[in-house]
Amino acid sequence: MIPKEDRMLALDLIKEAYEAGASQHSACIVLGITPKTVQRWKKKLEDGRIARKMIPHNKLTKEEEEQILKIVNQRENTNLSPAAIVPKLADQGKYLASESTMYRLLRKENQLAHRAASRPGNTYRPKGVIATRPNQVYSWDITYLASGIKGMFFYLYLFMDIYSRKIVGWQVYDRESSEYASDVLEAACIEENIKKDQVILHSDNGGPMKGATMLATIQKLGIIPSFSRPSVSNDNPFSEALFKTLKYIPMYPEKPFSSLQEARNWVNEFVKWYNYHHLHSGIKFVTPIQRHEGNDDIILKKRTKVYLKAQNTHPNRWSKGIRNWNKIIEVHLNPEKGKNIKQKLRAVV
Repeated sequence: MIPKEDRMLALDLIKEAYEAGASQHSACIVLGITPKTVQRWKKKLEDGRIARKMIPHNKLTKEEEEQILKIVNQRENTNLSPAAIVPKLADQGKYLASESTMYRLLRKENQLAHRAASRPGNTYRPKGVIATRPNQVYSWDITYLASGIKGMFFYLYLFMDIYSRKIVGWQVYDRESSEYASDVLEAACIEENIKKDQVILHSDNGGPMKGATMLATIQKLGIIPSFSRPSVSNDNPFSEALFKTLKYIPMYPEKPFSSLQEARNWVNEFVKWYNYHHLHSGIKFVTPIQRHEGNDDIILKKRTKVYLKAQNTHPNRWSKGIRNWNKIIEVHLNPEKGKNIKQKLRAVV
């Protein structure tokens, strides 16, 4: 169930996009909902009927609630959950309420919080960063490549520029290692002529990412580290998307790689294709090299002229404006939810 606040935000954003010239259908696609869902949400928000308040016939009395809370908070029960308290009371010949009822009462009284010693550590969403030019924000990760020996893998280390999507560094090894990762990073920085305090490097929380050698290399190169939350792949979406492209393209081998060198040869060909020939949907269908070298603006302006000419030649074929070929100025990594939605909606206007 989507919270009411999120529904209201989505409706406001759709209205804003519509007033700016986008169709409601396009705005709905960006948000991942259907126009019918929008109609249903509007109807619920506009429904002013007053629902009749029903009181359950088996509702606990105030005295019964107080008795349950008193027993739950007894010294011998303070370290037990309702799931353990209920059978314990049953062994004593007592039944006060179900586990769910006890949980509801404890939640109502704000007694479900962890004690300091048992409270899990907070995991905060990584701070959002924005790339407005090449060699400003990198993302990297490691993925498995199947080998001819069951249970053994080769490991592809891959660094990419999130602004241009260019693969700036890669290598395949036979194991995961912080030392190998630092070698690939150093080679990429030399190739791209990276200066100190120029690049933010984002990764997940794996051992090679936070190993002593890798952290020392990051510090030596003057790179600003950024890490995902533990076990949250969505915090590193650009690398995840790149790995999906790598493993789902038709050229990906059907059989496992027979050797480390074979894996390296294949990845080398993939990187050439990806950087120089792949029309990337996330950057308006130009290649990563074209965008990395600043040629995408010229290409996109030329496409706009072609579309305008086609529209002028056959205006009856165009019920709306031409396709938006404007250059993407900013690329966001882990933006705030509301800002991310607004950014996507602007793209359809």
